[in-house]
Formats: sequence, structure tokens, C-alpha cells
Amino acid sequence: MSREPQPSTVPGPRPGPLAAVLRTQLAGALARPGRLLMTGLSVLVAAFVVFGTVMAQQITEQTTVDRFRGTPEAADLVVLGDDDVITDAQLKAVQAVPGVAEVATRTENGVSLAEVSRRYLELQGDPGSGPLSRVRLVTGGYPDGPLELAVNRQAAQRLDIEPGERVGLLVPVGGDAEETGETGETGETGGTRTVTVTVTGVVEANSDREAIGYAPAAALNAMGHIEGYPRIDVRAEPGVSAEALTERLSAVFQRTSGAEFDLVPGDTVRGDEAQAAVDQYADVFRLIAMFLAIAVVAAALVATSTFRVVFAQRLRQLALLRTIGAHRGQLVRALAVEGALVGLIAGTAGVLLALGAGYAAPVIADAAGMSLSAPAVPVAAAVAVVLGAVLVTVGAVLAPASSAAGVSPLQTLRSAGTLAGERGIGRARLGTGLLLAAGAAGLAGVLLADLPEPGDLNYDSVAGLMLTVLSGTLAFLALITLGPLLVRPLLAAAGWPLRRLGPTGTLAVGGIGGAPRRAAAVSVVVALGVTLVSGTLVGIETLRGHMDRELAVQAPADFDVSSTVNGDGDGNGNDNGNATDNGNAVDGGTVNGLSADLVRRLKAVPQLADVTEYRQTDVSVDGMEASAVDLDPTALPSSRLLRPVSGSLSDLGPGEVIVSSRFARGLGMAAGDSITFTTAKKGTLRMSVAATLPDEGPLGADAIVTPGDLDKMGASPLPAGVLANAAESGQTARNAAEQAIRKTVGPDSAMELRILAEDRDDSAADIEMMAILSLGLLGLTVLIAVVGVGTTTGLTVLERTRESGLLRALGLGRSGLRFLIGMEAALYGVLGGVLGLALGVPYAWLAVRLLNLGAPLALPYGELLAVFLGLVLVTALAGLLPARRAARVSPVVALGTTE
Repeated sequence: MSREPQPSTVPGPRPGPLAAVLRTQLAGALARPGRLLMTGLSVLVAAFVVFGTVMAQQITEQTTVDRFRGTPEAADLVVLGDDDVITDAQLKAVQAVPGVAEVATRTENGVSLAEVSRRYLELQGDPGSGPLSRVRLVTGGYPDGPLELAVNRQAAQRLDIEPGERVGLLVPVGGDAEETGETGETGETGGTRTVTVTVTGVVEANSDREAIGYAPAAALNAMGHIEGYPRIDVRAEPGVSAEALTERLSAVFQRTSGAEFDLVPGDTVRGDEAQAAVDQYADVFRLIAMFLAIAVVAAALVATSTFRVVFAQRLRQLALLRTIGAHRGQLVRALAVEGALVGLIAGTAGVLLALGAGYAAPVIADAAGMSLSAPAVPVAAAVAVVLGAVLVTVGAVLAPASSAAGVSPLQTLRSAGTLAGERGIGRARLGTGLLLAAGAAGLAGVLLADLPEPGDLNYDSVAGLMLTVLSGTLAFLALITLGPLLVRPLLAAAGWPLRRLGPTGTLAVGGIGGAPRRAAAVSVVVALGVTLVSGTLVGIETLRGHMDRELAVQAPADFDVSSTVNGDGDGNGNDNGNATDNGNAVDGGTVNGLSADLVRRLKAVPQLADVTEYRQTDVSVDGMEASAVDLDPTALPSSRLLRPVSGSLSDLGPGEVIVSSRFARGLGMAAGDSITFTTAKKGTLRMSVAATLPDEGPLGADAIVTPGDLDKMGASPLPAGVLANAAESGQTARNAAEQAIRKTVGPDSAMELRILAEDRDDSAADIEMMAILSLGLLGLTVLIAVVGVGTTTGLTVLERTRESGLLRALGLGRSGLRFLIGMEAALYGVLGGVLGLALGVPYAWLAVRLLNLGAPLALPYGELLAVFLGLVLVTALAGLLPARRAARVSPVVALGTTE
């Protein structure tokens, strides 16, 4: 008798409900808040930095708007003339319009002080009082008569002007040059005359950034013989709208003139001015955003590594879930939800901390005597940052979750609750890494094969730099992929001195080497920071050397004293009926250059050194105008920085000429070629090019020749100027030298003193500011990398609690255990530093070559070594807290730990 098969009473494995899996995972995560915090710490830091930048931008923009007072609030209407000005007759007609309460005229001009330094002062018309005034009186009084001027704080400080002082201004001549009380005209100064004004007071205006003088617009017009006003501000009577006023004034202008004027509401003008003031910071914050993107990438890499460690520690739990029926996909989704929770908590915490810091900043600034405006609450930006943190964390958790969810259910039967460090990488990962490395090397090879020649203006540096960035990105991705294979030989080399320290050093190297994938994951984040920092240091150092070489040509000394007009004369100053006028040699009213007496007096000034005179004349080559000087390029100390593009500076001699690269490119010439100069008096002169200088020549000259050859070109025997350095270094010595030059030259309006050292100072300050800003922003990436080291070390300590207990039981003291864990953390810095330098320096060199600066690679060895050692120290300190926690656990408790 046959039986029908009975259905089995043993149920097969069925997928468990996703909700139950989620409940289990979230309960486990929330039961360990400290571990949850460590997992999301890098994301928290990134969220804090990103939203902190948003708050900083809010504070900057709001402070700028609050401080900016361009158009007064009382101005209801602004009348602007495009190419035409508002005449006095039109002004009276506007003032007579019903509904007009007040009109303020505006004008702007620029003048130089009638002194040897030719310092610049901007002039603006303002009524000085009332609701339409832009300025507030600080001290003294506001001008109420002709030839009076008030200055702002910037002018008083920079130009050393005080109320009651009389100052000479070189005012451009506009209209009829009739005498109106000025000290007289000097036609030799090129369309200007010296006007002496009395400084009546010091004013303050929020919108001021430069040195500005103020007076009623009518007084400024009279000073420069200018008619009309390019702008007027109109205040309406109460109850009169801007629209009604616009209609009435439009009718007035149509009736009185055929010219068109723009009538713009005051609110619109103020809004445009405030936006223009805010826009000046847009490029800075865009640059910051680029660095923040790098920091977010670093945070994602750290989070990925951290999740991998955490999931490895919960391997038995995941295997048990697989045993009772959970599918791999369910585990992946559950772990992804856990990652989203971590991102939500970390992102929210980071935003709240940044919000608190943003509101605390104005309070702290106020206590420090500064003024900052309180920011608004950027709700949309806050939500975006939190959502971004969630997305970054979910993206970071997917790869570790997929790997952990594939655990075998048999893992529940094993004694270890964690997964031993995987030592190798799969074939697919190996192939991908090799492909990425080949792509990076191929792009770098293409760029190396087509490097630009010095002075090649046709080379597309932008395209080359983009390919460099792409090659560097591929190289870094290859480093991430092949990291476990690279860690082993590096660790063997770096661990050799540690092994010499005894068993503790050997254990530290073995602890890192036992989990090469984990070591690689942490080290590549450190390497990212080191790559960017080292590349920036190399680039900044090379740029600094490039600027030094350029300034050695453009600003070869601290001071340049020259005549504003250089003509021809007999060169004897006082002979043949010539006279001297404050150091200028004059021949029949024509200024020829510096007199021999002035040059002698300057050379005798004890505060000056390296006083070198030079002559100048104008020539042409194939119709191209040029300037030639007889300045010896090796006569000044700055000559040691000169690097010719071609040829040799020592070859300069009779019949030889050194030309600027700019001039040589225009003529298609290089060292060894012949060149024919055409002069106004001596005909032609054929010479040979001895060398070419980068960009332009000294003091903007195109050619450098010997004194004898300059005579053949028809130059005046009198010096066109004198270069000099301060006798001692430092700002105090330079100020003393400047005052000595002023005293020696005297109040001569036909002489000019240029402080070339300020150009060097400005360039150095710009480079230093660039370095500080770049390194400060890149420091965010390093900070997140260090957070990653600390987090990984802390989680590893938890994972190896029993191992620590065993070491303590075998005789390792608390200090020895702390030293062991500190060395392991420091090794992450060593590995990351070596890998980062190996990437950063070569790519920095490639970028410098592609920029075609004509400067050799400069390696700041001291700074690079300091970065490396500092990073090792910081990563060691990052492991200090986990090390102290591990050392506090007794051996008995540690050995009894199940996880």
C-alpha cells in the first residue's frame, strides 16, 4: 500500500520581516550611543564646517550691508547722467519742482598730492550735513569755502594729513584754466596745476575703503574748472511718492535739455550698491566651497572605513540574522537605514553647533571691540546640509553593508565575534586598480611629452591643468583601490625602526599589518590631506620664487627717484646758461633729468645704500616703440635673483643688448639674433641680443644697453632717475630712508619718488594670504583625516579589548599599552604622509610646469618635513584618548569581554 508523500513539518528558511531586522539593528545601534557617535564623528565635523561656512557668509554679507552707506536712506530719487552732466540751470529747475524737499549734488575726481611721492587722493562731492550727506564729522569742521577740504580717516592715516594743514594737489585742468586763487599753473606736469587747499577736518563714511577728500560738489568743480554734475540725489517731501517725483523731474529734463538722464528710485540704487559690495566676497566663498567639497569627500571615506570596522565587530549578530531567515538584501537595507540614522543625527548636531557658533560670533566680536552683524537663520541651507549628511552617510555605508551582509550563517558557530582582517584584494579590485593607475600614468605621460617651452604664449595651460587634475584623481582612486597592497611594503619599511624598540614596537606594527585593508582605508584619507597640503606648499614656494625673480626686474631696488619729464640737454646742469631747480637740470625751461648735484647729495645720504643712477631714451624697432636704459643688471643686490629666459646677463657689452621677453616675442627674437634700433637723432644702430629677461625689463624698459651704446642712441647725458635701497633692513629703516629722500629732493612737483619696496611687500602679502587661506581650508581635510584616525583607533581598541587584557595579564603595563596604541595611531600618519608626499610633490611639479611661469621647481624641504612630522604627532595624539580608555580596563574585565 503506497502512501502519498506528506508535506514536511519542518519549515524551510523564510525571509524574516524587514521591520524586525530594522528593529534589531537600530536597537543595537541606539544601545551603544558612544559607538554611534564615533561612527558619525567625521560626518558631524563635515556638517559643522559646511554649515559654519554658510553662517560665516551670512555674517559677512549682513555686516557688509549694515556698514555700507553709499546712497543715503533719505534719497528717494537718484538722477544719473550717462554722458551728459546736470547743469546749474537744470539743478535750479529741479529744486523748484513741487514735492522736492532737498537736492544734493555729487561729483568725483582724482588727484595726486603735489609731492615727490605722488600719492593719490580721491575727491568726492558731498553736502557734509543733513539727511543726504554720506559722511559724519569726526573732528574739525566741514568745508564751507573755496580751497577747503575734509579728509576721511584713511586719508588722514595713510597720507599723514591733519586738520589745519595746507596740502598741494595736482588738479587736472578741465575747462578754462583761469586763476581762482590757486598757487599757479605748471604746464610741464601734463594737464594739471598745483592747487593748495586747507584741510578743515576729518570725516567718516561707512562705504570708504580708500583715501578720500570731501567738499561740496560746487567747490570741487570750481577747483578743477569743471561744469555740471554727473549725479544728484533728491529727497521728496512727506507724502510725495518716488513715482510722482519721477514724472515731474522727467518733464523738467525734457523741457530744459535734449539729453537723457536716468531717474532711479533710491531703494533700487541702494540695493544695487549693497549687492555690489556683497559680490566682492562671492569668489572667496566659491573657492571655499571647492575646499569644502574635498573635506566632504574625506568625511565620506572616513565614514566608509568606520562602518566597515563597526560591521566587522557585529559579525556574529549579522550571521545570526542570516540563520533565522534574513536575506542579504534585507540586511543591506537595514544597515543603510542605520547609516541614514547616523547621518541624520550627525548632520543635525553639526548644524546646531555651527548655528550656535554663528550667533556667538557677534557677541565675542563685540567683547573684543569689533562689530559683526547677527546672521539670519538659513533654514533651507540647514535642511540641505542635514540631507547632504544623510546622503553622504548612506553612500558611505553601502559598500561595507554589502560586504557585511554577505556573511555566512556558519559564523555563528565560530568563537570569534569579529572578522579577521582581510589581507588581500580580489581580482576585480586588482584589475580596476591597475586600470586606474594606467590611466593616471598615461595622462601624465601625455602632458610630459608636450610640456610648454619657456615663454610659449600659445600653450593652453587651462587644458593642461584640467588633465592634471583628472590624472591626479585617477591616481588617488588607484591608491584607494590598491591601498592594501601598497601598505605592506611601506609598513615593512616604516616598521623597521619600531621593531628595534622591542616587543611593543613589534606588536604595534603587527596590529596595523594584521588588518591591511583597514590600514589602507584610514591612510588614504590622511594621504588625501597630505597630497593637497604638500602640493600647495610646493606651488606656493615655486610661485614665491617666481615673484622674487619678476620683482628683481620690475622693482630692482627699494626706491626710484626720477624726473617726471625727461628731455635732451647738455648734461652739465649749470653750464651753458642752464640752471638747476630743486635738483632738476633745466635747459631753457625744459626738464632734462636729475642734476649731478642731486645725485651726489643722494649718494651722500647715510640712510641709503646701492645708489645707482640710470639714463633712458626712446627708440623703435620695425615701427615698434621701445624704451632703452643703461642700468647695469648686476649692479644691485637683487640681481642675484635674475634668471634670463635665454642667453647670459654677463654677455652684456658694447654692441650687445638685453631685451625683455615681451619685446622679444613681439619681434620673434631670441639670444644671438641681431636687432636694429632706430633713434630720433642718431639714425640706426645694429646690435646683437645677449639675453632675454622674463616678461618686461627693469622699470618697464624694453632694452638694456651699455652707457656708450645709449649715447649712440642720442640719450641725454643726465640721469633719468636714481635707484636706491635702504641702508638697513626693516620697515623702520625704510621709513627713515624715505624721509631722507623727501628732505634731499625737496618740494619739487617735477620729481617723483616711487617706493618700489611696497610692490614687493604687496606681492609677498598676497602670496602669504593665499598660502594661509589655502592651507587653512586644506586643514579641514587633515582635521577630518585625524578624526578618522582617532575613530578607527577607538573602535579597534573596543574590538581588541580581550587582546589588551591578555597583554596586560602577560605583564605589559598601562603606560606600555598606551604607548602601543599611540604608535599604531602614529603609523596611520606615517603611511598617509608617505603616500601623500609621493602623490603631491610630482603633481605639484607638473602643475607648475604647465603654468609656464618660467620658474624652476622649489621644494620647501623644511616645511614638508614639518608637515610630515606634525601629522605623525597629531595622529599619535588622536589615539591618546582610546589608549587611556584601554589602559583603564583591568585585565580580568578585559579577558571576560565577549566582544
